[in-house]
Parts: sequence; C-alpha cells; structure tokens
Amino acid sequence: MSRFWSPLVHTLTPYVPGEQPKLTNLIKLNTNESPYGPSPRALQAMRDAADDTMRLYPDPEAAALRAALAKRVGLTPDCVFVGNGSDEVLAHAFQALFGHGDPLLFPDVTYSFYTVYCGLYGLPYRQVPLTPDMRIQVEDYTGPCSGVVVANPNAPTGIALGLDDIKRLLEMHPDRVVLVDEAYVDFGADSAVTLVADYPNLLVVQTFSKSRALAGLRVGFAFGQPDLIEALVRVKDSFNSYPLDRIAQAGATAAVEDEEWFQKSVQKVIASRTALASGLQALGFEVLPSQANFVYIHHADRDAAELAANLRERAIIVRHLRGARTASWLRITVGTDQQCDKLLSALRDILRRNT
Repeated sequence: MSRFWSPLVHTLTPYVPGEQPKLTNLIKLNTNESPYGPSPRALQAMRDAADDTMRLYPDPEAAALRAALAKRVGLTPDCVFVGNGSDEVLAHAFQALFGHGDPLLFPDVTYSFYTVYCGLYGLPYRQVPLTPDMRIQVEDYTGPCSGVVVANPNAPTGIALGLDDIKRLLEMHPDRVVLVDEAYVDFGADSAVTLVADYPNLLVVQTFSKSRALAGLRVGFAFGQPDLIEALVRVKDSFNSYPLDRIAQAGATAAVEDEEWFQKSVQKVIASRTALASGLQALGFEVLPSQANFVYIHHADRDAAELAANLRERAIIVRHLRGARTASWLRITVGTDQQCDKLLSALRDILRRNT
C-alpha cells in the first residue's frame, strides 16, 4: 500500500500467471505451452527481421500479418485485429465493447483474467455456474447483460461447446457482443470464425501462444465484422499504436503461412493427449473430455494440492487452482510422450506410496 496509489489501484486484485520456475531438469506442465518448438520458417523469419530496419518503427497496422490471418480463414483484413498477446486483445475488447451498464456474463470456472479486466475497467459482471459436470449450459446465459464471454474450449476444464450452442448465444443476445475466447480451439474444437460473416455481434479471439508454440513472442488476434474491429483499433491507438514489433510481425506471419508444420504439431499434441488421458484413467483419475492441450483431472481419494506438491518434489510442475469448485482438481499440460510417461510413472509411485 502507498499513499501515492490512485483509488483504483487500491481496489485491484491482479491476475496471477502460472509459475515459471528456474529449476533444472524440470518437466513443466503448468502453463499450457507447446512441448514442441515453433515453425522453423517462423524462426528464420525472425532472424531475418533482426537487421538494420530495427531502427524504424514497426507497421502500426501489422498489414502483412492481418492479411495472412484473413486469407487463412476466408475473411478480409478489416475483419482482423492483432495485439500483444491475446490478453491485450481481450483487455481492449472488454474496454471497447462491454461498458453498457448491465453485468457482463461469463462462467464461474473459466479464465480468471476476466474478473481482473472487469475490476480494472469498472465493469459489473455475473459469473454463471457451470453444471455439476463442469459444462457451460447455454440456457443459463439469459437476462439483461452488457455481453457474454466464453472460453471455448473452456479453461481449465478443456470442454468445448459446439457451434450450435455458440449460435444460440449469439441469437439470445443480438444487441450485445458475444466474445468467444479460442486460445485452445486448434486442438479439436470447432472455431466460431466460420460464423463471423453472419453474426455482427461475434468477436473471436485467438493466440499464437499454444498451437503455434510462440508464447514467448506475445501475439494475439481477433476476428469480427469491421465495426467491432474498429472499436478495438480505437482503443489500441489510444493506448499504444505499436503493440507488435518488427520481429513479432515477421515471425507470426511466417507461422501462419507454415500450415504443414502447424497441422503436424497439433496432431502430435492430440495423440499425446489421448494417450495421457487413458493412462490417468487407468490410475483411477476422473479426466474431463478435453479438446485443449491440457487435461483436467480429479482423484476421489487423493488431495489435489498434495498431489501437486508430491509431483513438484519430483521436478514435475502442474497447475493447482484454489477455489471452491477447483481445489480438488489439477490441470496438466500435454507434454511430449516422454514427459507424459514420466508424469504417469511419478503418479503411479505417489499413489502406491500413499496407499
């Protein structure tokens, strides 16, 4: 606390990111990073961009990147916004699109940054409970609101809504924006980007951090009809006109264009997820049906926090989220097959020793 703080700062409860420990021989399965490196074409593009042109400001419109993203999904560049990670894109969307007085609606178990944005921008909100089996029930998102936000697949559960459910949300609230946060969509869910042309109240947010293995580059993007994109641009240019540097724009553009690498990487993660889920179920864990690059697990006879601590002693880091509905669960990133095998071996030993 400080007497120099503004009244707003006193009220904030900041987001706590996943731990980035500096441990040797660590198996890091806590922040949903890709177990594989980025596209070689992306890495080369970033090396090539690190030249004398770094003395110049980057393109404030990121035109090449927006064009590449638009081409991939069959939209025009004016339907694409890019920012410094999907967190920044989400933050701009909260400020630009949800200040209508009524509460913003989002699940009670989801990405915890949503409540942080509401606190930062003074937005009222209502958290809609997931069903007992940890699913989003679309029918619960009724009543006056400033908008709806759903992560799809949801985090930390990994469970995805189908496009019919997304359509129902959009049609339930035709005068409010429905934001679909698709950080994990490439690992098996259907993207709502196919609905953008038909629904003026839809904003779809994605990231390069997961399926394209560029978490360290900090690039996120959104798809929506041009008037929604313009709102985000107006906020961006009132905050920082140059959020993406030259290296980031070059690397992200090359990553979009390397479709072969992208598909191979995603399919490897999906195959590993299937094997990991089967292995965990064989050990007695309940594993929710994930379409993300992580699994969400629960053991009826074991304390989740204790399991996480036992794994940490073996240099394996997973995510334990404290909360009324999450304290008995662990979220585990899908690693390489070797990492997953070591995790299963460690859990097998832990369960045997604690019997």
